[in-house]
Amino acid sequence: MLSLSSILLFFFSTSISAYGFGSMGPISAAFGRDNSFFCAIDASGKQAVICWGMSPEMTSENFTTIPPMAALSGGEGFMCGILANTSQAYCWDSYGTGNDLVPPFYRYNNYSFIAAGKNHVCAIKGNYYSDTSISGSVDCWEVVHGSNSSTLTSKQSTLFYDQSIDNLLFVKIVSGDGFSCGIVKDDEHLICWGPSSANLQVSKISENFMGLSSSRNSVCGIVKPSGEVKCWGKDDSYSDPPSGVRFVALTGGSRHFCGIRADTHGVDCWGGFNASSIPKRSGFFAIVSSDIAACGIREEDLVLDCWFINEDTAPAEYNPPLQLCSPGLCSPRSCDVGEFAFNASALNEPELTNVCIRKDLHICSSCGTNCSSGYFLSSPCTDNADRECTACSLCQNSSCWGVCGLAEVELKKRHQRQMQKIVLILGPSIAGFLLILIGWCLFPYLYFFKAKDGPTKQFRSCIGKKDPECDANGDPNPPIPIAHCPEEAQIFRLSELKDATNGFKEFNELGRGSYGFVYKALLPDGRQVAVKRANAATIIHTNIREFENELEILCKLRHCNIVNLLGYCTEMGERLLVYEYMTHGTLHDHLHNGLSPLSWTFRLRIAMQAAKGLEYLHMEANPPVVHRDVKTSNILLDTDWGARISDFGCLNFNEKDLGEDMKNDVYNFGVVLLEILSGRKAYDVDYSPPNIVEWAVPLIRMGKAAALIDRYVALPRNVEPLLKLADISESAVRENSSDRPTMSAIGNSLEQIVKEGLIL
Repeated sequence: MLSLSSILLFFFSTSISAYGFGSMGPISAAFGRDNSFFCAIDASGKQAVICWGMSPEMTSENFTTIPPMAALSGGEGFMCGILANTSQAYCWDSYGTGNDLVPPFYRYNNYSFIAAGKNHVCAIKGNYYSDTSISGSVDCWEVVHGSNSSTLTSKQSTLFYDQSIDNLLFVKIVSGDGFSCGIVKDDEHLICWGPSSANLQVSKISENFMGLSSSRNSVCGIVKPSGEVKCWGKDDSYSDPPSGVRFVALTGGSRHFCGIRADTHGVDCWGGFNASSIPKRSGFFAIVSSDIAACGIREEDLVLDCWFINEDTAPAEYNPPLQLCSPGLCSPRSCDVGEFAFNASALNEPELTNVCIRKDLHICSSCGTNCSSGYFLSSPCTDNADRECTACSLCQNSSCWGVCGLAEVELKKRHQRQMQKIVLILGPSIAGFLLILIGWCLFPYLYFFKAKDGPTKQFRSCIGKKDPECDANGDPNPPIPIAHCPEEAQIFRLSELKDATNGFKEFNELGRGSYGFVYKALLPDGRQVAVKRANAATIIHTNIREFENELEILCKLRHCNIVNLLGYCTEMGERLLVYEYMTHGTLHDHLHNGLSPLSWTFRLRIAMQAAKGLEYLHMEANPPVVHRDVKTSNILLDTDWGARISDFGCLNFNEKDLGEDMKNDVYNFGVVLLEILSGRKAYDVDYSPPNIVEWAVPLIRMGKAAALIDRYVALPRNVEPLLKLADISESAVRENSSDRPTMSAIGNSLEQIVKEGLIL
């Protein structure tokens, strides 16, 4: 049976532990209101340090002199780390100053672990890259804030010297406001020291803890073996930790804690925290929190994602850098069961073979066991890759139906397929019998009719002019053929479309709008189509002649980037339009409603194709067509993920208004481009300002377009095409319509970006 010390040593060797306030990890935060900043180790293979702040004057230029780091830990207004090349301690403040923040007495010691508290630092002696020397005695020093808040110095500490720990060896430590705590190697217990340590009441702790993290005045730990969290200290900073949830990492702020779940790698927070701000679409390798914000390294692409603890106190402008960050701490050890070694090839960077500075080092990360809502587990964790989660929109078989809630839908589809097979098997026999019966019954009548009126008339479902005599004397609601519709437009019977949509049932509904409803339909010949059915209000307010005029134009429109009309039906007062069915739904669903995320290659190609579709309507259609309702929900994606424009508005315009209306289409398409670039909705009350144009245009004009780029999509190696996309968007949404480009100009610009092939 394993001893407690061996269990603790095992957990300490894992890469996902307690990345947060007072602890150590690949990302850390220097807390405080005025001088807080974040730093992370990048994924370039050089272990360089990326730092960013929350005030405009705190830029990346402040931190250009920071050397490569093996690990990071943040205090109040300063950051410390272990140098990647020497294992020595190095500390710096928000101005990048680091010479005076480690006392000369400790400056040349080697350390295996470091933990910065509010005004002090403690570090475990030992070589960071040693396989065996992962425990040692502790050195502590103070970081002194001068009368000027920007002035920091250091000194050897008397406050944090405790004779009782002088000869102890530690495997892990954390630091808070006036205290540090550590797991002792051989004595199998947790011990705390410092002037505020008595407030923690650690003497009451009996559990074994796999990992620790501290806030200012409290400490939380992950209990072995349940994985649940227990906290002690001042309870105002950790009230109501989640119950029944397993965690693999913790981080603490001033009055809150957050943790990475073991199953989905999603984030849960408790204490003084606005839970609604926590990202839900991605899991994380590592997270860290300051007093006012939290940041994490996303597991899907290693991009930084940050959110605010309280949106009311969030800074007006906050832009983390667009760089890939290390998913964990580089180590020479072998990965254990339940872990995988991160593979640099997952970053799709041909020149990058390792995220660590030395080839013999690698990063061990905890395997996920489940996926977040809207995704299903498509492959398990292996030695060099985490479990893979796939969007439910790509679920193709019964293995994922239950998770994705598709079982009932698939049963209905099976029933439909079975009915189709029965029809295909029995249909010919029944049809033959009915034809014989009908012929036998109608032969005398037809003979009499022909003798009386001469030759029979042409079948009125043929494309051509309406037959007024048939309208007057025949069916009171005949199918209405359109005079100039090409042969591609088919006239459907109402009964045929009712059967194809299961009686226009709700479960076949694809969408709805002011015009009416759109249904998915399966025709007898096996084709899937979309049937647009006008509602009563539309029929009342649009007379039949207006409908015929619009339908005549729709019949003529044929382009690979619009949703082409296949046919129509006007029986029984209905107005039904039959269109090509778009397999992959709307662009809106993929950007905003949780369908499979679109890569930048797809997004740029979709933008270009949608522009070409609108250009065709504006410049090549005869007469020209103005859409009037350009938005992401009216851009559909076909089987090959090609973009198609749908739902054209009213087609009758005065010639003098045509140019101005086209400029309105350009503006709305500019909004679509901003949504493609940022992943934000056109109007979202959860953001300030809620209008995407009011938010995005000032940033673009200030040269900060990078802040718009959607962080839920893997960052490309070259972001220049995305910055060009931002410029095109800005030109399209200019207030003065005469300053906006034409759709032809926009289409050509987007086509050039796609042809350059710089997005990978």
